[in-house]
Amino acid sequence: MTVADQGSPWDVHRLPPAEGKKFLVTGGNAGIGYFVAEQLAGTGATVVLGSRNAVKAAAAMDAIRARVPGARLRHLPLDLADLPSLEGSVDALGPGGLDAVVHNAGVLLDDPRRSETPDGHEAMFATNHLGHFALTRWLMPLLSAAPGSRVVTTGSFAARSVRLDLDDLQSTRDYRPKDTYARSKLAQMLFGFALDRRLRAAGATTLSVVTHPGGALDSLTPDRPRVRERTTGERLRGAPAGLLLQGKEAAAWPAVRAVLDPSVRGGQMWGPRVFGLRGAPRPEAVRGHFADAAVGERLWDVSAELAGVDGDFGIGRGSGGRPERGGAGPGGGIS
Repeated sequence: MTVADQGSPWDVHRLPPAEGKKFLVTGGNAGIGYFVAEQLAGTGATVVLGSRNAVKAAAAMDAIRARVPGARLRHLPLDLADLPSLEGSVDALGPGGLDAVVHNAGVLLDDPRRSETPDGHEAMFATNHLGHFALTRWLMPLLSAAPGSRVVTTGSFAARSVRLDLDDLQSTRDYRPKDTYARSKLAQMLFGFALDRRLRAAGATTLSVVTHPGGALDSLTPDRPRVRERTTGERLRGAPAGLLLQGKEAAAWPAVRAVLDPSVRGGQMWGPRVFGLRGAPRPEAVRGHFADAAVGERLWDVSAELAGVDGDFGIGRGSGGRPERGGAGPGGGIS
């Protein structure tokens, strides 16, 4: 049953209050993540902006406070490409539960040369997928402490057109920037669905929901001083695209609804209403390669090895304890 079925249509401009809750948004200092953070801040919740750049995070928080007086905001230093640092980042959140994390941060590299992180992982796969995978593992005790908490994973429309090569997850043989990016987003989405299956099997109250923003353009995005402002040329060039696409403020709506709407269910995918490209958020059917549980489970196993975390995430453990990490090294194949 949806909110509309209950007689209370979801209004993207009139969000329900969330005082007393705490939400973490990775990449909350820019792009879609900024607007997710801004909209969630308007509910009265404490919003934590996960960002590796303190200056950009401070500018984003100033911009949010200019539009949401009294906004409760924090910056969490967070570098998803630095896998060994993530446990310490989570420790810096302090005690208490976490009501939701929005896995929004991501990189799209256009350099035709393949690049790696210091750990030896392909940069987009490491940042977009492995970093969020490991972060979720370390966040699990905090999520478990907040009944009904949510893990919201931001995928991409681009993931529809690619498939994972389970023998070359890190594009060592077939590196093409746009395809490698799309595969990293597909990995994120498969992780989100696999996480919900595991949570349900363990009887956990945490939900895992997958979203995608549709077609989001900077040229259609409202200006936010010190975060990003459009030139006149950008406005004019982007205007015709508004018939099919949208700005990043609207692109944030699926993730915001996935965090706040009590009718949202674990394992769902939410995206824009109009051709999956623009408009108010709605649930979409999870089918085809998105619904491939076998691939999702194989991806989970190798991701745990590569990220250097235990694969069970402590799901179902009342104490939320942290067992020792497993050994891991660079690479991308599954034996």
